[in-house]
Amino acid sequence: MKRPRVLLVSLLLLTLISYASADDYHDARDELVAAYQQTEYTAMRAAARRALAARPGYPRALFNLALAQVLDNDPAASLQTLRALQSARIDFGVADIDEFAALRNLPEWSEFAAAAQQLYEPIGFAEVVAMLDKPDFIPEGIAADTKGRLYLGSIRHGDLVRVGEPTATLSTPKNGHWSVFGMRFDGDGGLWFASADVPQFVDFDEDTRRSGLFRYDRASGGISHRAMLPPSEDAQVLGDLVLASDDLIYTTDSLTGALYSYRKSSGAFAAVVGPGVFGSPQGLALDDTGEYLYVADYIGGLYRVMLARGEVEKVAIEANVTDYGIDGLYRYGNDLVAIQNGVKPHRVIALQLGDDGLSILAGRIVASSLDEFDEPTLGFVSGDDFFFVANSHWNRFDADNQLPPGLSGPIILRVSLRPE
Repeated sequence: MKRPRVLLVSLLLLTLISYASADDYHDARDELVAAYQQTEYTAMRAAARRALAARPGYPRALFNLALAQVLDNDPAASLQTLRALQSARIDFGVADIDEFAALRNLPEWSEFAAAAQQLYEPIGFAEVVAMLDKPDFIPEGIAADTKGRLYLGSIRHGDLVRVGEPTATLSTPKNGHWSVFGMRFDGDGGLWFASADVPQFVDFDEDTRRSGLFRYDRASGGISHRAMLPPSEDAQVLGDLVLASDDLIYTTDSLTGALYSYRKSSGAFAAVVGPGVFGSPQGLALDDTGEYLYVADYIGGLYRVMLARGEVEKVAIEANVTDYGIDGLYRYGNDLVAIQNGVKPHRVIALQLGDDGLSILAGRIVASSLDEFDEPTLGFVSGDDFFFVANSHWNRFDADNQLPPGLSGPIILRVSLRPE
């Protein structure tokens, strides 16, 4: 299906969704969008180069450059830029975008198009370990207790559910929470989860827009702890969390970009990294010392934070590996395991850390383009296996945050993390 120009403008504007303060990238991107809308393609091309220089390797920046090049009557340069994306196994579906029609006249086009199709060939073997017959559940977070029982949280309905025999709804929004995001068990068997009132939540209240951390106590069957972010003029969404101890939690706000610590003993949040440093922080993974925290910025890549000082350092990435579009992030030995749903095709990857902890030496695809995939989100590592939500259906919400009929219920997959 061809994408009309209005949709292409939307694709360009997706990069505008960031709380980050103006910098070289954002300034160049704004100039790029303005030039595109005014059909000044030479200026668009120059702005695209500046944006890419400010954020090297960013897939959308590369796509925007390729678009500017073809619109500026340079299809050969456009195809070369798209090959850089393809080398990182990223596809933007340009075969279905009218503006790239000139590329089809190039002798190299057939080879490029065939390689693009091959990117969607399934990689890896995954076992279905659980399913839930709730088509509009829209799962995000997942966790397992010491007995291996699985727990899921619903974005659409805000329910916390134990999956299995029997399946049970453990908590609902009547207990004061909203959409359920990332979740982790503590040492006492309590299940901590992040929650936020988001537009995809069935009872969304635009005047509320609150977010917080909650602890479900399995012994009492109720919510034993609530920690609400202070009200703000800006919308806030705590999307994931990691437990450093039974008292200390780190959590990210994917809208303002802040990284917070929360202490159960004091009941207080503290900003480790203030708003605006990260564009859209998602997954979190502690290093083995507990001194550093790896943060996946959806639109900025991988970073390492020195927790004692709040110092942020960019992780260097090996060529032909992309660290953009990461949702869930986890540790497996010296690897970072990531769910990448911000690039296509969607995938689970393992990134080998260098001894310095600040470089990725290599990356390998654990699973990609599996039949069950429909925007995988979060997971957890258990031994040599990785369990994850295969089909969140986040991508199925329309502009009015409504869902189509015929969706499948949540599917949980297990893949081996052992290198072949």
